[in-house]
Amino acid sequence: MSVQAAPETLARRCEAALIAYLDSQRPHWPDGTPAGVLDAVRRFVLADGKRLRPMFCYWGWRGAGQPDSDKIVTAASALELFHAFALIHDDIMDGSTLRRGQPTVHRHFADVHTRHSWKGEARRYGHSAALLCGDLCAAWADHLFHESGLPIDSVHRGYRLFTVMRTEVIAGQYLDLVSGVGDGSVAGALTVIRMKAARYTVTRPLQIGAALAGGDPGLQVALQAFGDPLGDAFQLRDDVLGVFGNPALTGKPVVDDLREGKPTVMVAMARDRADRAQAARIRELFGNPALDDEGAADLRTIITDTGARDGIEDLIRKRATAATTALAGAPLAEEARRALSDLASSVTARDR
Repeated sequence: MSVQAAPETLARRCEAALIAYLDSQRPHWPDGTPAGVLDAVRRFVLADGKRLRPMFCYWGWRGAGQPDSDKIVTAASALELFHAFALIHDDIMDGSTLRRGQPTVHRHFADVHTRHSWKGEARRYGHSAALLCGDLCAAWADHLFHESGLPIDSVHRGYRLFTVMRTEVIAGQYLDLVSGVGDGSVAGALTVIRMKAARYTVTRPLQIGAALAGGDPGLQVALQAFGDPLGDAFQLRDDVLGVFGNPALTGKPVVDDLREGKPTVMVAMARDRADRAQAARIRELFGNPALDDEGAADLRTIITDTGARDGIEDLIRKRATAATTALAGAPLAEEARRALSDLASSVTARDR
């Protein structure tokens, strides 16, 4: 793998493209409008992130036989702006207070409101300002993608899948919302993660990169066969870390998902396997806004004792194996195959 395409270097190149774009937008911000939204977006987008979506997009391009270029890095970086939009809105809906070890955007603006003793409700102000930040990220993702410098016919090919990705994420988010008001099944939770997370983390970025490169339909099918199970494994690992991870590494309290009542596959599996006493305790604690550390520890014990945690680890292994098998048979440039194999390992065996 070339130095330019090494993961650390690719992440830095994406960062540089994002910095250049964000800084280029400041002069266009209307005079007389406070810059708080601009500053919050810049801070959030450039905070510590894995840049996975741009990397998968880049290797979709390279896998189709196209060479390295700054233009594909720029186009791929637009996916990070879309990711920021999704995270900001998701944090509002979930009521999360921390993201990447820092206050979430809506909490930041609520704190600003409180510090200045402004009139009205701080929480509502924070939500409204954060919604605007998310909307701005979505708009800028479109703009950066189209202004990447790639030929317009390439951009149009990629943008068709970009649109599919956006629709899937929003549909998956709504399905997640619906699932959260009921008990939820394992099958339903798996559908949520496929639509809300797996596709837009791995599959669609890969396919967007291949479409930008002019990859044929056979390549697109192969990338989906690899990306869907890998994306599932990525999100299943994320859900495990959300309950059992180290907050110092994940940047998020381990009580949040349990207090929120996040309808994960792991919790659905625990509910299915629980005895009467365990099921009653899950009903009492899971999704309780007053859940404390002791209650969260009880839930973690139940998840472990029912075998749900081991069950998720088994699902992760099976999905990772399916992805590896699909990758071996995919019609990809060999350098891209090796890079995607390394990425697959990093997203399933991680601690943050």
